[in-house]
Amino acid sequence: MAVVASAPGKVLMTGGYLILERPKAGIVLSTNARFYAVVKPLYEEMKPDSWAWVWTDVKLTSPQMLRETLYKMSLKDLTLQSVSSSESGNPFVEYAVQYAVAAAHATFDENKKDALHKLLLQGLDITILGCNDFYSYRNQIEARKLPLTPESLASLPPFTSITFNAEESNGECKPEVAKTGLGSSAAMTTAVVAALLHYLGVVDLSSLTKEQHQEKDDVDLDVVHVIAQTCHCIAQGKVGSGFDVSSAVYGSQRYVRFSPEVLSSAQGAVRGAPVEEAIADVLKGNWDHERTKFSLPPLMTLLLGEPGTGGSSTPSMVGSVKKWQKSDPQQSLDTWRKLSDANSALEAQFNMLTKLAEEHWDAYTCVINRCSMHRSEKWMEQANEQSQTEVVKALLGARDAMLGIRNHMRRMGEAAGVPIEPESQTRLLDATVNMEGVLLAGVPGAGGFDAVFAITLGDSSSNVTKAWSSQNVLALLVREDPRGVSLENGDPRAKEITSAVASVQIK
Repeated sequence: MAVVASAPGKVLMTGGYLILERPKAGIVLSTNARFYAVVKPLYEEMKPDSWAWVWTDVKLTSPQMLRETLYKMSLKDLTLQSVSSSESGNPFVEYAVQYAVAAAHATFDENKKDALHKLLLQGLDITILGCNDFYSYRNQIEARKLPLTPESLASLPPFTSITFNAEESNGECKPEVAKTGLGSSAAMTTAVVAALLHYLGVVDLSSLTKEQHQEKDDVDLDVVHVIAQTCHCIAQGKVGSGFDVSSAVYGSQRYVRFSPEVLSSAQGAVRGAPVEEAIADVLKGNWDHERTKFSLPPLMTLLLGEPGTGGSSTPSMVGSVKKWQKSDPQQSLDTWRKLSDANSALEAQFNMLTKLAEEHWDAYTCVINRCSMHRSEKWMEQANEQSQTEVVKALLGARDAMLGIRNHMRRMGEAAGVPIEPESQTRLLDATVNMEGVLLAGVPGAGGFDAVFAITLGDSSSNVTKAWSSQNVLALLVREDPRGVSLENGDPRAKEITSAVASVQIK
C-alpha cells in the first residue's frame, strides 16, 4: 500500500537575515505549490531467504529529472550505499531514509521492531515530484513563443520535466534546475520524511488529508518537524534558521528559530557516531523554536513574480551581511533594530486587519472591495463610517511598515555591498505598489534577483499580472495556502492537474 505525503513551498515575507538570530521573528507564508513523496514496498512479497539479509534495497525515482538511483541499506547501522555508479545521489532523501528508520528504531519496542524489520526487507520504493511552481519555465515558454503569462504556465503539463535548457557536457545532458525560490529542498525533505514516518508507523498523519485538513498540533507533527529539520540541516552541511522546514510541516506562521546546539548529536553522527543514538537524542532535545499561527487577512492575495534577471546566492549574501555586522557593529545594530521594529509593525497591522474582518465583516469587505479599484492615496475616501476608517488606517499602516522594511533592507544591502533590493527590483516594486488595489510589494527572504511578491486586495490581482507581463516579469501561479504537511489520497500524477491550476482562477 503506497503512502503519499505532500508539503508546501514558502515565501518569507518578513525576517530576512534577522530570522537567523533568536529571538528575532519572521512571517513565513506557505503556498499551494507542493512537493509530493510516494513511498511503497519495492517487492510485493518477502523473498524466502530474506530473513537472513543484513541489507535491503532502496530505489529513489525523480521523474522530472529523469533520474533513478538504487541503494543498499544496512539494517544494522542504517548506512546507505548507492549502487547506481553513474548517478549522483540526493543527500536530502538519503538522510530522510536513514533518520526515519532510525526514529522507528529509537521509539519502537521489540515487537514493533520485528514488524519494522519485515517491512524494511520488502525494500523501499520512493518517488519524488515537485509542482511546476518550484522551477523556472521561462525559457520553455519563450522557446514556444508563448506570452509570459500565468495562462502560459498553466498550459504546461503537471510535473513537467526539468531537463530543458540542457547543455551538452562531455556528451552528457545535464539537467538545468533553475528554481523560483520557494524552498524546494525543504518541501521535498518534509514530504519524504512525513511519508516514510507514516509508512513505517512512527506517526499517524491520517487526520491530515487534503480534503479535511484538521488542526493537528500534536506529537506526530512535532516528530516530522524534528526529523525533517535534522535531515535538511545535515544535508545542507549547515544549521540554517529552519523557517522553510517549519512552514513545510505546520503551514503559514510567525517563526522564531531553534538554538543550533540541539543538532550537535546529529552532527556527531555524520562524524561516525551511531545514527540510532543520535536520532534518539535529537528527538529528546530541547527544540526551543517558537511558532504562532499566522495567515494573510481575508480577501488578500499573495502574488509572486519571476523577473528573469538570474538568481542570487542566498548563502553568499548572508555571508556578506555577517561580515558587515562584524566590521560595523554600531551601524548594523541600529539598522537591525529599525528593521525588527518595522517587521513587528507590519505583523501588528495584519493582526489588526484579521481582527477587524472578524468583528466588522461587512465594513471590512466593503472597504477591501472599494480600495481594490483605487490607488492608495484614494483609500481614505472609500471609508464612510468609523469601522471602515479603522480598516483603511490598518491598510495604510501595513503599507507604510512594508515601505520601512524595504528602506532598511536596501540600506543594509548598500552597507554590506550586496544587492538585497537591486535597482531593477526597486523600480519594479515601486511601479507595482502604485497600482490600483496593491497593498504592498517586496523581495522575499534574503532578497536579490530571485523573485518579487505583492499582496493585492479583492479582485485586483489580474491588473498586476498583466502589468508584470508587459515588463517581462512572469507572474507565477503560486498563492498562499496556510496548510502544512498533508497525506494525499493517491499519486498526484493520476489527477492530471496541478494543485496550482486547480486552486487558481485565471482571469
